[in-house]
Amino acid sequence: MRGVVLHAPGDVRVEDREDPVLMHPTDAIIRPSAVCVCGSDLWPYRGIEEVSGPTPMGHEYVGVVDEVGSAVNTIRPGQFVVGSFFASDGTCEICRSGYQPSCAQRVAMGAIGTQAERVRIPLADGTLVATPEHPPADLVPGLLAASDVLGTGWFGAVAAEAGPGKTVAVVGDGAVGLLAVLAARRLGAERVIAMSRHPSRQELAREFGATDVVEERGDDGVARIAELTGGLGAHSVVEAVGTQESMMQAIRSTRPGGHVGYVGVAHDVALPGHELFFSHVHLHGGPAPVRRYLPRLVDLVWRREIDPGKVFDLTLPLEQAAAGYQAMDRRSAVKTLLTP
Repeated sequence: MRGVVLHAPGDVRVEDREDPVLMHPTDAIIRPSAVCVCGSDLWPYRGIEEVSGPTPMGHEYVGVVDEVGSAVNTIRPGQFVVGSFFASDGTCEICRSGYQPSCAQRVAMGAIGTQAERVRIPLADGTLVATPEHPPADLVPGLLAASDVLGTGWFGAVAAEAGPGKTVAVVGDGAVGLLAVLAARRLGAERVIAMSRHPSRQELAREFGATDVVEERGDDGVARIAELTGGLGAHSVVEAVGTQESMMQAIRSTRPGGHVGYVGVAHDVALPGHELFFSHVHLHGGPAPVRRYLPRLVDLVWRREIDPGKVFDLTLPLEQAAAGYQAMDRRSAVKTLLTP
């Protein structure tokens, strides 16, 4: 089969990979209908995360089940499924508490590489959610978004305690940040402030429900949030980047007693204890438990109540994956959808 492999920073190739086989009775094999490039894929692409040798890429996927192992009970061949970027058993105490990425048996799908023509899904019963029937083509992008960026943005908003009467600020205007805007509005937030410098992303943020746009960053961005909130700061802030500057901007934009939901993959983030101590800000986040939200999110997409697939502004065949990475690296695309 063909699959995407990162050989070195900036060196993405589509090449022959071994066809997946069932390794455990709890596995399934799917044939993806669509996969995509994630903002977190850009960390190794840019050389910020080291890779040792050729590395299969991708962790987001939707598609049709080809075969299942003997112990798979809820998923069957022929179903169209959406899965999380972490495989989880769904039965351990951690999964039952809603934190499937920390499942005792978790498997990172990024280690398997879903940007390929066929993919092995470990722990299929706990990982995959089947749609009511095969979706029409126009719903596939939205369902694919649910596999990661929608669920991650949703968790960011939930972790930030977004809700009725709240002012929510979102730091980051990538796909996760934009969908955190959507999630905050769906959760009932009264006011949602998108922090973005890019006109096309600002437009999509407003379409998803942003009531305000702030272009300033860092301390200037903090000052602008304070100005918009009567000097108090936002009730809820979603941090969707993962850098020191974005994390401190999020914390400093939050009012005392407020909540920060951090879902940007952290790189060299260090929190100053003294400032944090006196901020009275709650912090919660990490790898999003997408599987917790998948049934609800799939249903919302299926009933066309939300259209998160709008974050895909570039669609390419799998063989042109390198161009998709390059477009996202240059910020000429928000998110690239690949069709195997």
